[in-house]
Amino acid sequence: MRAGITILPEYRWAEAKPRWQAAEAYGFAHAWTFDHLGWGPLVDGPWFGAVSTLSAAALVTSRVELGFMVASPNLRHPVPFAKDVMALDDLSDGRFTVGVGAGGVGGYDVEVFGGTTKPASQSRRYQEFVELLDALLTKERVDYSGEYYTAVGARNFPGCVQRPRTPFVMAANGPKAMALTARLGEGWITTGSAHDTLDAWWKSVAELSTRFDEALAAASRRPATVRRFLQTDAAPVFSLQSIECYRDFLGRADELGFTDVLAPWPRDEGPFAGDEAILDTVATDVLPTLS
Repeated sequence: MRAGITILPEYRWAEAKPRWQAAEAYGFAHAWTFDHLGWGPLVDGPWFGAVSTLSAAALVTSRVELGFMVASPNLRHPVPFAKDVMALDDLSDGRFTVGVGAGGVGGYDVEVFGGTTKPASQSRRYQEFVELLDALLTKERVDYSGEYYTAVGARNFPGCVQRPRTPFVMAANGPKAMALTARLGEGWITTGSAHDTLDAWWKSVAELSTRFDEALAAASRRPATVRRFLQTDAAPVFSLQSIECYRDFLGRADELGFTDVLAPWPRDEGPFAGDEAILDTVATDVLPTLS
């Protein structure tokens, strides 16, 4: 089991830098940030770009894995995004992972563009996005003509530090996205389904895990070759509200076959409100026990 932390891109760098450095010093295996133009109840507050944030984080850390949680076609076009990914992989010396998802059909990331990013088929757009991004990161020249994306002679030398490319960790709850993840992903992410009670949420996580097993079998992929990430930010209980709660999340995720668990960095108020001091206890009493 590997434990990760998600640091929202809401802090000026003077405040953000020590958090990213602390994530590494605490012993978290990976650290992530949201890739949005604004997010949910924090849309009227401070918010910085994910690419710039991760670039800076790469330069002030040396071990921890870094990545988007998650990038989406709502904001990104595969051609320029591939350049950003290669640069981040280079800046981090091969510690970068591309978390990617289909993107929502509503919310600020759609509304800020006047709603023009809403696709006719979200699943087809996501498939094209991932397929083209994969090609752009593994080939020196790419020509592509799809329903949503076109690339003409896209040059992408020198490629990623990691070969053949940076890993894709792909968000998927539905059957089409799961099939795509089973085909092209090095990892799978789920947040579970929305529920008011923790037991119901864990039941949804278990059901989704079973469905992903089926998707892997259909793609002739061995489960051991794909990392499984449980992102706990959508759970009805904040996973870092107490050390006992956090241990329970890790244990139950492990029982369901997850290899990685993500928790949001505690905030002073609002979403993910909690006491940052719990991270000291996590670092001394929990992370060293994980295999």
